[in-house]
Amino acid sequence: MKQMTTAPALLMPAGSFDALRAAVAGGADEVYLGGRMANARMRAKNFSDEEMRRGVGLCHEAGVKVYVTVNTLVLDREMEDILKYVLFLYREQVDGLIVADLGLASRIHELVPDFPLHASTQAGGHCLAGAEDFARRGFSRMVASRELTYAQIRELAEHSPIPIEIFIHGAHCVSCSGQCLLSAVMGGRSGNRGSCAQPCRLPYNGGYPLSLKDMCLAGHMTEILNTKVASLKVEGRMKPAEYVYGVARIYRRLLDERRNASPKEWETLQSLFSRTGFTDGYFTGKIGKGMGGIRRDEDKKASAGSLKMKPCGRVLPPVEERPERKKDITLPKGERPAPAKPLRREAMAKSAFFLRPGQVCGEKYFDEIYLPLHCFDAKKANGIALPPVICDDEAEQVREKLARARRQGAEHLLIAHPGQTALVGGLGYQLHGDFRLNLTNSSSVRTLSEYADVLLSPELTLPQIRDIAGEKAVIAYGRLPLMVLTRRIGVPELKDRKGSAFPVVQYDQSEWVLNSVPLYMGDRQEKLAHCGVK
Repeated sequence: MKQMTTAPALLMPAGSFDALRAAVAGGADEVYLGGRMANARMRAKNFSDEEMRRGVGLCHEAGVKVYVTVNTLVLDREMEDILKYVLFLYREQVDGLIVADLGLASRIHELVPDFPLHASTQAGGHCLAGAEDFARRGFSRMVASRELTYAQIRELAEHSPIPIEIFIHGAHCVSCSGQCLLSAVMGGRSGNRGSCAQPCRLPYNGGYPLSLKDMCLAGHMTEILNTKVASLKVEGRMKPAEYVYGVARIYRRLLDERRNASPKEWETLQSLFSRTGFTDGYFTGKIGKGMGGIRRDEDKKASAGSLKMKPCGRVLPPVEERPERKKDITLPKGERPAPAKPLRREAMAKSAFFLRPGQVCGEKYFDEIYLPLHCFDAKKANGIALPPVICDDEAEQVREKLARARRQGAEHLLIAHPGQTALVGGLGYQLHGDFRLNLTNSSSVRTLSEYADVLLSPELTLPQIRDIAGEKAVIAYGRLPLMVLTRRIGVPELKDRKGSAFPVVQYDQSEWVLNSVPLYMGDRQEKLAHCGVK
C-alpha cells in the first residue's frame, strides 16, 4: 500500500475549557467534548452552553474542528430534551456529533440531515459490515473498537464506505466496547449511560485481573500512516489540561515528521500518566497478562512535574468556510410515542419463551432454543445466538457455519450487532434482536423493524420498558453476561472485596464474566404483560 500523502487528523479530548485551550495549543486538528446532556463522561467538568459557544468560536478561529459527544443510551422520556440540545449544537456550528444510540441517530438524521454523525466506539464498530450499516443509517465516520489489530484496522480503513477513526492513546476498557454491564449491576452506575464507576480497576481474587495499562501507539505511527485511517483519537476527557497539552505536542510532532516516538518522548508520555507503563497488545495481537497494569504510587509521583503549556509552533490552517445552517428548525409537536398497551390475558398465555446458551430443557417448554454458533446442535436447539463481535477475518467462516446450520434445521438467529444483518442475508433465518444491541427507546426499536422481535436492554426498569411503544421482549431469568473479554483472564470466577463471586465462562475465543446472582422475573409476568412484554 502506498503511504498516505495527507496525515490523519489528531483528535484530542477536552473535559474542561482549560483542556480545550490546551488541545488547541498543543496542535490538535480536532477536539471532542461533552456538554450538559447525554455524554459518556458525565463526571468530567464538561461544557455549559455559554462555554460551548466560546469553545466552538475559539476552535474555529484556529482551524480546529469540534465534535460533541451525545454518546449515551437514551430513554424515551429524555429524547425530546436531547433533540432540543442537538438543535442548539447545530445552530452553534458544532462540526459533528459522536452518537452511540441508533434511535437517537435516526431522530437527529430526520431533524437535521446535514449534521455529521460519528458512530461512537460504544456502538461496537469492529468490522466492514458494521461500517456499511452505519453508512446506511447516515453516519459519516465510525470510531473503531479498541480491540482491533493493525491488520484489521488497515483492511477496515481500506474498504470502509465512511472514514475510520481509531484510538491511539489513553485508557482501555477491558470489555469489548458497549458490552459492559458490570458498573450498572454492581453499583447502579451505568457505563452505557455515562456514569461508569470503573469496577474493572478494583481488586478481584487478591489482584487486579481486569485493570489494563493505558494504550500507547506512539511507537507505531509509521505503520498507522500507511493506512487510510482518517483520525487518531486520544482518550482522556477526565484528564487535566497539562496532560492534554503534553500528549498533543508529542503526537503532533510524530505526525508532522512522519516518525515513531523517540525514547525521550516515550518517557515523557509515561511521566504524564501511565498504569505501570503502556500496552499495544490489541494493536499487535499480542494479547496476554502483560497488558495488565494499575496506577502505582511511582506513576503518580512521575506525573507530579507536568509540562508547562506553550504554543507548539505549528502553522494553523486557514479558518474553514462553513455553510450557513438553518436557524428556524424546531421539533415537531407530539413526537413522543404512546406507551405500550397491556397485553390481554389470552395474549399472555401465548407469550414466547426461549432459552439462551446453557442447559437445554425439554423442547415442549420453549418456542425457541438458542445455542452459540461454535457449539450448535440441531438436535438440541432451533436457534443460534451470534456473538457481539465478528471481525472481518472471521466473517466468511461464520457465514459458512450459519449456512450449514440452516440446512440442519436452525430457524432462528439472535443478532448481536446491526452489521450482522447483512452478513446473514439470504440464508433464510428469522431474525431476532439480542439484548447486545442496547435498545432503550422506541426509536431504536423502530430502526430494527426487519427483526421479528427484539430483546430490550437489561438495564431498563419496568416503567422505562412500559414507555417503549409496541410489543417487545426482555430477559426474565439467568445470569447476565456483564463483560466480553478478548483478553482471557483464565480463572473460573472473580471474587470481589465483598465476597461476591462472578463466574467466568469461555465463549469460543473469548471469555464472558457473568453476574454473581441470576436475574429472576418469574413472579413479574402480569407486570411485564402490563408493560407490553410478549
